[in-house]
Amino acid sequence: AQRDQDIADYEEKIYYSSRYSDDKHEYRHVTLPPQLGRLMTEDEWRGLGIKQSPGWYHYMIHNPEPHILLFKRDRDPPARQK
Repeated sequence: AQRDQDIADYEEKIYYSSRYSDDKHEYRHVTLPPQLGRLMTEDEWRGLGIKQSPGWYHYMIHNPEPHILLFKRDRDPPARQK
């Protein structure tokens, strides 16, 4: 269907940064095609084909470049604790 084709087209244009962290959170940013830049729910960004493990959430827009999605998650979520 068209939605599947749109996702396939976007997946090729998605860039994932390396992860970086502070004492409380782990961060990464994901760059999308410029026309897609806005704050999104998890269903929306996953619907575009963005792949993240559980616990990540889109928390901020970088106004100069709104197509760069900023994600974070707790450093030690329960499923990842030792």
